[in-house]
Amino acid sequence: MTRPEHDINRREFLKKLGLGSASALSLLTLGAPLSAHARNAMPDQPVDGKMTFRLQNGSGEAISLLGFGMMRLPREQAEVDRLVDYAIAHGVNYFDTAPMYGGGHNETVVGNTLSRYPREKYYVATKMSNQNQALWPFEKSKEMYENSFRQLQVDYIDYYLLHSIGGGGMNTLRGRFLDNGLLDFLVKEREAGRIRHLGFSYHGDVRVFDYLLDHHNEYHWDFVQIQMNYLDWRHAGNGRRRADADAEYLYNRLEKLGIQAVIMEPIRGGALARVAEDIEQQLRAVHPDDSPARWGFRWVGSRPNVLTVLSGMNQMQHLEENVTTFSPLQPCSDAENELLAHIADQMAGFPTIGCTTCAYCMPCPYGVDIPGNFAFYNEAVNNKLLPLPDSTASDFAERQDAFIKAYRTAIPAEKRATTCVDCGECLSKCPQSIRIPNQMSRIVELTRKKRK
Repeated sequence: MTRPEHDINRREFLKKLGLGSASALSLLTLGAPLSAHARNAMPDQPVDGKMTFRLQNGSGEAISLLGFGMMRLPREQAEVDRLVDYAIAHGVNYFDTAPMYGGGHNETVVGNTLSRYPREKYYVATKMSNQNQALWPFEKSKEMYENSFRQLQVDYIDYYLLHSIGGGGMNTLRGRFLDNGLLDFLVKEREAGRIRHLGFSYHGDVRVFDYLLDHHNEYHWDFVQIQMNYLDWRHAGNGRRRADADAEYLYNRLEKLGIQAVIMEPIRGGALARVAEDIEQQLRAVHPDDSPARWGFRWVGSRPNVLTVLSGMNQMQHLEENVTTFSPLQPCSDAENELLAHIADQMAGFPTIGCTTCAYCMPCPYGVDIPGNFAFYNEAVNNKLLPLPDSTASDFAERQDAFIKAYRTAIPAEKRATTCVDCGECLSKCPQSIRIPNQMSRIVELTRKKRK
């Protein structure tokens, strides 16, 4: 059988890079660095000791970059009041709850504690938690919606979400929100002012996420809540578009549409606050006094299209530390982003791109050789030939120069990843459901010269 043009032989690859097999095996495989997004993240100049705020698109409301996730509150109302009092005193003004939290009592507890303050002092977010099929009929869901007003003791809800769309796929979305007319009702409630901002939270089948965003012109989403952290950025879905999509794909789709992201699980349920000792040592070598959790929050908060970052703070110690982290936020530098990308690869195992070179995605309307780029990248991963992400390493320039030279030799200029414009034409054609534009951006990062 004739070998396709883009199927790079291992021996040819090593020869182009100027390395023999023994030299290749001595190199360490590390991931591509993340792009830096933090340059002008804040709408105004941060002041030491003052909370960082982001402006909500459209309304211009100043939302605290640290949001209070209230799912797991202490049992005692007095202790909840103490936490909320500290949070509000230090600039936190976004509070997230749902009817299903706390065995159905969370909204009541949140309403009790927030109602002690003037209404303009806080923004409350709650959800349509009608996941149970018995609640799909319109009247049942409407009853849940109206009950939220009573329990929260408000006459309008600042941020209202379709709760956890994606679970159960498109059939569940239709049953919960479309066929029963509930989504149309919620859109009208926003028009009436009883909902100020309408959005949804996402887990599960990304086709549901894509469907709602594909209908953005119809629903005009004000925000979307996604799970995002430096591990899930590229290691949640292992490079695929369907269930458990990587946060990189979710975030980039929202940013492209101008829809701000509310972030949940910024430290992955605490997993990124309790990292392995060798990983913690890598972090402390850069910032000796910073906890792993602080690193995780800083990474998420550095993204400019993030409106607020939710943290479930049920202990005063956690609340105090998080307030310090965001007062003001110190955005991650390029080198810090690279370190966290490397650590994420260590934690997840750096994956190849799941391309089978079937070429169903071809031809690309902009001339990109999609299978050829992926074949080159996968060969680099398998032979441990990716340039190190630490741009301060003494031999970084030499390694990257060798990689770039081999890439330019293998892939003609007009067919390289840099030619990709993220048109999305290829996405529906790929039988492996690879998020092709995102993977192309990874290759572009590897071939981008670092500034000294």
